[in-house]
Amino acid sequence: MPKEVSITHFLNHLVHVTLIDVRTPAEFEKGHIPGAVNIPLFSNKERAHVGTVYKQESRDAAIELGYQYVNPRLKKYIAESEKVAPDGNVVVYCWRGGMRSHAFAKHLKKNGFKEVYVIEHGYKAYRNLAVNNYTEGDLRVLGGYTGSGKTHILHEIAKRGEQVIDLEGLANHKGSAFGNIGLGAQPTTEQFANNLYWEWHKLDFSKPIWIEDESVNIGDVNLPVPLFRRMRQADLFFLEMSKAVRAKLLVEEYTVDNKEKLASAIQRIRKRLGTQNTKTALLKLQENNFYEVALIALGYYDKYYKKGMEKRNSGHVQVIKLKNTNALTNAKQILKLQYV
Repeated sequence: MPKEVSITHFLNHLVHVTLIDVRTPAEFEKGHIPGAVNIPLFSNKERAHVGTVYKQESRDAAIELGYQYVNPRLKKYIAESEKVAPDGNVVVYCWRGGMRSHAFAKHLKKNGFKEVYVIEHGYKAYRNLAVNNYTEGDLRVLGGYTGSGKTHILHEIAKRGEQVIDLEGLANHKGSAFGNIGLGAQPTTEQFANNLYWEWHKLDFSKPIWIEDESVNIGDVNLPVPLFRRMRQADLFFLEMSKAVRAKLLVEEYTVDNKEKLASAIQRIRKRLGTQNTKTALLKLQENNFYEVALIALGYYDKYYKKGMEKRNSGHVQVIKLKNTNALTNAKQILKLQYV
């Protein structure tokens, strides 16, 4: 028989084992445990049909319908599972650790798979952690006005052996109206939290954890509220850098793409920039004066960030003055000052 294991046991001892998600493709696409392979027991339409029969007729009728869908594909499930887990060891989950995962796991076990595990309470157990479980760890929040090079500095901090959670990397967004330029699609908010917790659970909570200061929204995805609240209460290392230097960095980062994307981003914040600033920014963009465009955008973003700063406890803010955008030099300076 398959062995039922808790989500914490899986995370601590079985992450090296092939993970199979037997939910529908639609469920999987919305969000899944990182690293999982989708071998759906039902298609999206089949799952909906089974659910309808369950509600309108009975549980037994729904189970019978499920078997009618599944039985012709039993050999296919084995073949697909053998392909992704040639060693014969798998962990299986569905939404709540119910019939789908147990039926699939029993089928694999009967057909020669060695070690077959089912995650107790299924995907829902992982989601509970991904949304709520951020109470541990000593957070060090790296903040500063837009264009301070915070993400680049975090990468250098990570290279020096420190623990870093790259929120913008996980969100595939740089955190402003211009943040999607040059990047692909963002994950769903659900998958973002899943990916975030996957990195979080690997951390050594006896050591500092560096993370970039963000609003609760990073593009179209949202931070888990418990983590966001902790970030607001944590020590903030605020990078102070001149607007001129920051504008130059923004020009380097964002003008590699076409002007249409930049114009679209300016239009998205036109109400906040104001009519005249928007017109001027668009005119300077057409003139290829990207530096002036950056200065106009920073005028808005600096005010926005300052409002967020006012909500913090000033006793938890350490200002670090930086002269340039050299990420390595700045990372070294920050690490020297973190215990001052």
